[in-house]
Amino acid sequence: MRKELDLDLYKEFMKGTTTIGLICSDGVVVGADSRATMDTFIASTEARKVWKIDENVAMTIAGGVGDAEALIRIIKAQNEIYKMDERKPLSPKSATSLLSIILQDNKMMPFYVQLIVAGMDGAKPELYNLDPLGGYTVESKFTATGSGSITALGYLENVYAEDLSIKDGIKIVHKALTTAMKRDSATGNNILVAAITKSGYTEYADKDLEKAIASK
Repeated sequence: MRKELDLDLYKEFMKGTTTIGLICSDGVVVGADSRATMDTFIASTEARKVWKIDENVAMTIAGGVGDAEALIRIIKAQNEIYKMDERKPLSPKSATSLLSIILQDNKMMPFYVQLIVAGMDGAKPELYNLDPLGGYTVESKFTATGSGSITALGYLENVYAEDLSIKDGIKIVHKALTTAMKRDSATGNNILVAAITKSGYTEYADKDLEKAIASK
């Protein structure tokens, strides 16, 4: 009975949004929409689903807002502790492993989230997709979460290439999100895209995003 209840709640919480992660030749790009829904009600048009953990690591969130924000606070705090001890931030793989342990330890009372962790380990771009029970996959090309992910993944399958630059990646993630918005009512409003390279973390929204997707 408890298992069936958890699955029902999982389906309820996981159905609205689109978040994307994309590996490029010189870094990694993540992006998401800004619509938060409660069933058919649009609860917010300004929800943040892309989060900077440090200059080399970012997360995207889908699912229960409270659960996701709790995990963001935890991983940011752990990153600061790690920096005090090691004089460097967590790598994307280390951040993913830590989140995986937290999610698995709480599987009887799970966090209703799906997460993307992306970033740079030195000059190497890395991308991970985590489920609510702590399982994760290493992604070599791209990944997406949320109710609009099927539409987004269909677009990404057609356009992805091994030698994409960060500039190309920003445009592709933006297009994948706008494509998802056309078919998924729980994905909408604004788009936030972030790029992580060996030089650091940069966000693109509003006019900055318009300039980035218009550049040649």
